[in-house]
Amino acid sequence: MKTMKLVDLAKTIRSKNAGTDRITFDIIFREKENYELVKNSGIISKESMARLYDIDTDRITDFVEFDPAYAIKFTISRQSPSGSPGEGDIFGCQQYPPLLNIEIPIN
Repeated sequence: MKTMKLVDLAKTIRSKNAGTDRITFDIIFREKENYELVKNSGIISKESMARLYDIDTDRITDFVEFDPAYAIKFTISRQSPSGSPGEGDIFGCQQYPPLLNIEIPIN
């Protein structure tokens, strides 16, 4: 089966703070076809993101496929608030790299 990496299909893949206690992830596509391909593959789901980030699914507070914007978004609860002692990513902007190499089946 032929695949493509998510980074080659999406226009934007990012993470950022969603308040002090959460990090949100955005996967945004330029083309409807790429969005539909990824969405319909089922590769990106609440369960698969929990596995990818090695967290319980309960920590994923939101998972949305937003058709009008060709976007998939999910939000996770932080283990400790942003800026807490020992917390390594105060802005939540360094959490997206595991998404880049997700393999998506293509026809």
